[in-house]
Amino acid sequence: MDGFLLATPDGVVRTTGTRTAFDSARAADTALRSGDAELIVGALAFDPRRPAALVAPEQAEHTAGPWRPAALPELPDVRVVSEMPSAAEHIARVTKLVERLGDPKQPLRKVVAARSLFAEADAPLEPEVIAAHLVTRHPRAGVFAVDLTAAGRPGDTLLGATPEVLVARHGERITLRPLAGTVPRLSDPEADAAQARELLASSKNRDEHAFVIDWIRERLTPVCSELAIPDGPELLSTPEVWHLATPITGVLRDPAVTALDLAVLLHPTPAVCGTPTALALDAILELEEDRGFYGGAVGWCDHRGDGEWVVAIRCAELSADGRSLRAFGGGGIVAASDPRAELDETTAKLRTFLGGLHCSLPR
Repeated sequence: MDGFLLATPDGVVRTTGTRTAFDSARAADTALRSGDAELIVGALAFDPRRPAALVAPEQAEHTAGPWRPAALPELPDVRVVSEMPSAAEHIARVTKLVERLGDPKQPLRKVVAARSLFAEADAPLEPEVIAAHLVTRHPRAGVFAVDLTAAGRPGDTLLGATPEVLVARHGERITLRPLAGTVPRLSDPEADAAQARELLASSKNRDEHAFVIDWIRERLTPVCSELAIPDGPELLSTPEVWHLATPITGVLRDPAVTALDLAVLLHPTPAVCGTPTALALDAILELEEDRGFYGGAVGWCDHRGDGEWVVAIRCAELSADGRSLRAFGGGGIVAASDPRAELDETTAKLRTFLGGLHCSLPR
């Protein structure tokens, strides 16, 4: 895929071609400020020290309203072929993390633990077709497709349907919708509603959510003259899970602060990394395989500084030949976490992407 797509319920940004590629946000920001680029699109890796996949595109189109694909071509059969780590290994990792987090002598309070599934397709998968199926299945999500060539991965594509807005900037106003605290949806409506109420009342999940909100408040207070943060979270649902969400708005002190600046300032949040951020990132790099762009950020920023960035969750990385992909799911681990429940949460999250491909998950 030689291009970029971000489709939200409010608008669609689609680009083709590459005038200039940037493997760092700093280089892309310099091009925007100097006038060498009017628009930057792409993705930031989970680990901010790893190469980004950002470009100044040759052509760009920004349309208002949701994306409604004109056609929905049938997908080839896709099947899961392996897990990394296995379910048992993930439970063991989480168990060790819970023990570590329960030690009051150490400063780590939360770590997001992730796992991935590898899948193969009977015929090449087209990124645009996958995105069309995802937006049809998840019309309220931010559906994205990003060429990863600029990060040194020619032809690979990052695809997903995320429910989480990292930050959007329009003029001096910014909006965010961080998510933290999750439970799977249930098929029985009454049980599902009870599950949602339990999530909203759960001290474990509210504490996990509070880590994220407190960190965002700390990061944004110096750059915002006004910052409106509700006293408590609200419920947000997807077909697969319930989330705790907090809508946040703010007004920038300095209009020179761009959407890309804000994305770099906020990434990675404790929702995808942990608390404190640096210690959690070190723990993840020590315990897990390379996450690539899972848990990163996808978005755009124009020469006025406006833009929108979403969190790269409910996603997968598709190989250049379109025949194999790696899908990711994670969950925030705190001292009160139950390892088996955390495994179930990652499975529910993995269904967002793989369900869009009509791919069954191993039980």
